[in-house]
Amino acid sequence: MGDYFHTDWAAMTVNDWVGLIMTVVVFFVMIWAYVYTFNPKNRDKLEAQRHIPFADDDDFRNGEKK
Repeated sequence: MGDYFHTDWAAMTVNDWVGLIMTVVVFFVMIWAYVYTFNPKNRDKLEAQRHIPFADDDDFRNGEKK
Protein backbone atom coordinates (compact mmCIF):
# COMPACT_ATOMS: atom_id res chain seq x y z
CA MET A 1 0.00 0.00 0.00
CA GLY A 2 2.88 2.38 0.78
CA ASP A 3 4.31 1.93 -2.73
CA TYR A 4 0.98 2.93 -4.25
CA PHE A 5 0.84 6.25 -2.38
CA HIS A 6 4.58 6.97 -2.59
CA THR A 7 5.52 10.32 -4.16
CA ASP A 8 8.98 11.05 -5.47
CA TRP A 9 9.17 14.71 -4.43
CA ALA A 10 12.63 15.19 -5.96
CA ALA A 11 11.42 14.10 -9.40
CA MET A 12 8.57 16.60 -9.56
CA THR A 13 8.84 19.22 -12.30
CA VAL A 14 7.85 22.88 -12.10
CA ASN A 15 4.50 22.05 -13.69
CA ASP A 16 3.89 19.39 -11.05
CA TRP A 17 4.60 21.88 -8.24
CA VAL A 18 2.39 24.56 -9.80
CA GLY A 19 -0.44 22.06 -10.18
CA LEU A 20 -0.04 20.86 -6.61
CA ILE A 21 0.00 24.39 -5.19
CA MET A 22 -3.00 25.48 -7.27
CA THR A 23 -4.97 22.40 -6.21
CA VAL A 24 -4.28 23.01 -2.52
CA VAL A 25 -5.12 26.73 -2.79
CA VAL A 26 -8.39 26.06 -4.65
CA PHE A 27 -9.28 23.41 -2.06
CA PHE A 28 -8.93 25.90 0.80
CA VAL A 29 -10.74 28.66 -1.12
CA MET A 30 -13.67 26.31 -1.73
CA ILE A 31 -13.80 25.41 1.97
CA TRP A 32 -13.82 29.13 2.85
CA ALA A 33 -16.57 29.81 0.27
CA TYR A 34 -18.80 27.05 1.63
CA VAL A 35 -18.31 28.14 5.23
CA TYR A 36 -18.96 31.79 4.33
CA THR A 37 -22.03 30.98 2.25
CA PHE A 38 -23.70 28.59 4.67
CA ASN A 39 -22.92 30.56 7.83
CA PRO A 40 -26.27 31.78 9.23
CA LYS A 41 -24.92 35.19 10.27
CA ASN A 42 -24.12 36.01 6.62
CA ARG A 43 -27.64 35.27 5.42
CA ASP A 44 -28.93 38.86 5.45
CA LYS A 45 -25.85 40.16 3.66
CA LEU A 46 -26.15 37.56 0.90
CA GLU A 47 -29.93 37.84 0.58
CA ALA A 48 -29.60 41.61 0.03
CA GLN A 49 -27.55 40.86 -3.11
CA ARG A 50 -29.88 38.16 -4.38
CA HIS A 51 -31.31 40.10 -7.33
CA ILE A 52 -28.17 41.91 -8.48
CA PRO A 53 -27.61 39.67 -11.56
CA PHE A 54 -31.10 40.53 -12.81
CA ALA A 55 -30.97 44.30 -12.18
CA ASP A 56 -29.27 45.07 -15.50
CA ASP A 57 -31.81 42.99 -17.41
CA ASP A 58 -34.70 45.01 -15.95
CA ASP A 59 -33.10 48.32 -17.02
CA PHE A 60 -32.56 47.02 -20.53
CA ARG A 61 -36.18 45.92 -20.85
CA ASN A 62 -37.40 49.36 -19.78
CA GLY A 63 -35.50 50.97 -22.67
CA GLU A 64 -32.73 52.49 -20.61
CA LYS A 65 -29.18 52.35 -21.92
CA LYS A 66 -25.97 52.68 -20.02
